[in-house]
Amino acid sequence: MYENLVSEAFEAMKSAYAPYSNYHVGACVLCKDGRTFRGVNIENASYGATNCAERSAVFGAYSYGYRKADIAAIAIVSDGARIGTPCGICRQVLSELLESDTPIILSNGKETMETTMAELLPMSFGMEDLA
Repeated sequence: MYENLVSEAFEAMKSAYAPYSNYHVGACVLCKDGRTFRGVNIENASYGATNCAERSAVFGAYSYGYRKADIAAIAIVSDGARIGTPCGICRQVLSELLESDTPIILSNGKETMETTMAELLPMSFGMEDLA
């Protein structure tokens, strides 16, 4: 169902900047109006300044005025030996910027799986906890 989205994420991955880890990640957000936003991991020698592909893609969508209700799905792909999943920071960010049931498609080109934020980060901390 999301083959084109996964393909776009793999196409994006070609632009990843990963000179330290050599672990390339691509992502593609699909909005409900059909628009897509690509992102890649961009590393930095100070590591903490690195940005992950999924955050890059979602931040791109938000930069154009899209919000979580507008996002239909996101594909996150990598060139690892096994399927890569979002890191802890990305899980926290995505838990606020995506609906809990937004499809998240993960692939390494050999395997593909579909999940959601509710599955990736149960009992998440969010803005409702700050009230």
